[in-house]
Amino acid sequence: MLKKKMAALLAAVMMGTALAGCSTGMGTTNGSANASGTPAASSANPDEKITLTMWGGVPAESGPQAVVDAWNAENPNVQVKYERFVNDDAGNLKLDTALATGQDADLFVSYSKTLLQRRVDAGFALDLSAYSDYDIDENIPGAGEWKIDDKYYGMPTVKSNFFVWFNKELLDEAGLPLPEEWTWQEMKAYAEKLKGDKRYGLVQHTEPFPDPLDSVSMKFGYTKADGTSHMDHPLYGEWMETLKSMMDDGWTTVPYAEQVTSKMPVDTVFLSGEAAMLNAGTWIFRSSNNMKDNPRTFKIAFAPVPRLAEDPADYVTRGGTGDAISINANSKHKDAAWTFLKWYADGGMLPMVPGGRLPASKAVDADDTMKLLLGENADTYDQESLKRVLFNDDVKYSRSLPQQVMDLRQEEYENFFTGKKDVQTTLADIARRHNEFLKQNGS
Repeated sequence: MLKKKMAALLAAVMMGTALAGCSTGMGTTNGSANASGTPAASSANPDEKITLTMWGGVPAESGPQAVVDAWNAENPNVQVKYERFVNDDAGNLKLDTALATGQDADLFVSYSKTLLQRRVDAGFALDLSAYSDYDIDENIPGAGEWKIDDKYYGMPTVKSNFFVWFNKELLDEAGLPLPEEWTWQEMKAYAEKLKGDKRYGLVQHTEPFPDPLDSVSMKFGYTKADGTSHMDHPLYGEWMETLKSMMDDGWTTVPYAEQVTSKMPVDTVFLSGEAAMLNAGTWIFRSSNNMKDNPRTFKIAFAPVPRLAEDPADYVTRGGTGDAISINANSKHKDAAWTFLKWYADGGMLPMVPGGRLPASKAVDADDTMKLLLGENADTYDQESLKRVLFNDDVKYSRSLPQQVMDLRQEEYENFFTGKKDVQTTLADIARRHNEFLKQNGS
């Protein structure tokens, strides 16, 4: 029965039929459901009309509005309103301010465990163990990486993947094979061969920019056996020197200061053919599938993010699950928010798929997800390489560094990339400041 309902929903989304039709077949939670299969949101007074506000970082037109429209069509007494914040420092501060000042925010999304930890520490996130009718561990494979003190304060809802996007036309012209595993030194060589006149070899988003460092630390430890900082690991230095040489070698990659000050839209740069490779994640599909605003004639192929360590066994890739949705501990409508959250995770979020949000719940079929993800643009992607990066079983990590440590590390590597410090001084200063943090926080 579930497969029939999900198939019906898939067809509705792909054909762009009425949003009310999209909600049919989403009743896959353990809660009660109405006649159409959509779970009915409960409240103390069934005649009471309430509005839930959900804060997320995805533009409304890239799926969230379709999600809440589908819910609202079936739940007249429990309406949901979507509030968008940009997933950057300023946007996350905007959300935290709203939570701290009691603005409407019944549900909210944290895009890293660091951000979720910050909100748990501030008392903003409800302990979801208050509800026993939905087993997150059972229904969301890999969700456990989001536990804090062995409890869920947010339900991860998407499969989180990061990989390198290739302009396959340029790759073929250069006679280069598509990598299935590689190192940063090899990516540097690719970028040097793929760069052109006013075309970068590689561009990358600033959010996953330091992922290679976390990969090193996940394998070798953020601290040493004696409890002191291990964030001066030699591979940290190798990453900085490799990337700096690429920045200094015209058009191999964009200089750090130039990218930050110009707020370069790297996805647009890649999709317009002004870069041969893009280091990013699944969220780029909302741009690559938008052929009206980002017309392209080239096919896109995919490769895993390169490793710093020479031995593949010493590499851990970022990914797993993401988009952890929390219920505001101060919400007046926690039960209704919980009902919506279960519905969202188990199929309600399907309109988010074309924008790169792949459901993590076992209730959603992977083949259906792929069809929705690519839609009418399927022929513009190398699907074999896409499946390799989307559905691999490599060990993955979710970044969970305290925000203060992330900030101090970023400040120091920015000093290196802008020429204010050499690599050895930078490594020493990262370790020194990390040690000060550990001492101050009793770690």
